[in-house]
Amino acid sequence: MKIASVIGVRPQFIKASVVSRELRKKYEELLIHTGQHYDYQMNKIFFDQLNIPEPNYHLDIGSGSHGYQTGEMLKKIEAVLIKEKPDIVITYGDTNSTISGALAASKLHIKTAHIESGLRSFDRSMPEEINRILTDHCSDLLFCPTENAVENLKKEGIEENVYLSGDVMVDSLLSNKEIAESKSTILDDLGLKSKEYIVATIHRASNTDNEQNLKNIVDALSELNETVVFPLHPRTEKSLKIYGLYDKLKTSVILSEPLGFFEFIKLMSHSKILLTDSGGIQKEAYVLKVPCITLRENTEWIETVKDGWNVLVGSNKEEITRMATEFHPLLERHRNRFGNGNASKNIVSTIDNLDIR
Repeated sequence: MKIASVIGVRPQFIKASVVSRELRKKYEELLIHTGQHYDYQMNKIFFDQLNIPEPNYHLDIGSGSHGYQTGEMLKKIEAVLIKEKPDIVITYGDTNSTISGALAASKLHIKTAHIESGLRSFDRSMPEEINRILTDHCSDLLFCPTENAVENLKKEGIEENVYLSGDVMVDSLLSNKEIAESKSTILDDLGLKSKEYIVATIHRASNTDNEQNLKNIVDALSELNETVVFPLHPRTEKSLKIYGLYDKLKTSVILSEPLGFFEFIKLMSHSKILLTDSGGIQKEAYVLKVPCITLRENTEWIETVKDGWNVLVGSNKEEITRMATEFHPLLERHRNRFGNGNASKNIVSTIDNLDIR
């Protein structure tokens, strides 16, 4: 059986690293890299650290509007699939790479598997939400990280070929946490002490492309009486400079370039609290038992909020600063919501039992 995996951004590289390892024990796998993330710190460092095989195809799409990216990816992925004729195409998450891979495969009548299926923020103003919904509705195999994700699909009338696999990001986090702890020198490099700093990340368009939202967040971070470490996403750095906020932030927090997987795991693990608008980081914070303040009005990882380990504050300056001081989750409310690190094996086991004709 030949399997093609479509990836394009760093969370997908991390997830694919553990799934590919399991797939390649039994099957031929082709990696198709769309090039949605392309510089070293957002791309190649993850392949190097996680020993991900070199992509068979690199489509070099790069930046652009959603329409441009999706259209170019769809054309180029389709050409690869026509040439290679895989039995299954695997997509991950909720990016333009995800929906492009799923559409290309489904229109060629190739079985499509969506890993991280069933997540919903119920906010259709987010491009990620549109990508999730459309990918789920054109996929043949839906691998859900949580019970809540299974229920979301059921409410949309999707009940066949839905599998509760657990979360593959947890597989990667658990298998690499000790390596990161021993290999990374990030705390020494930045002069940090464990549990004496806060980590902040921002990259969502709702924050980076909205001057007032970004200003509110910058003002809050600047006024916190805490050491704040802020790895800068390229989109965020560009917006900070356009809106004239970069210099203020630079004088009040520790700015860094985007970090590798090992560095960021260690940085998260030892932080006292996380402030983020990332979906994946909310979940990783929960797994690592680090309190999370989410700079959004909604989340696809609702379990983290229900268990009291994540609080939604949007871009409200007062709420950000208040919660950074007052938010203290209860350990007894922490649950094993995302699996035990066997999601990749569960997914490959399901594929083993497929009748591909």
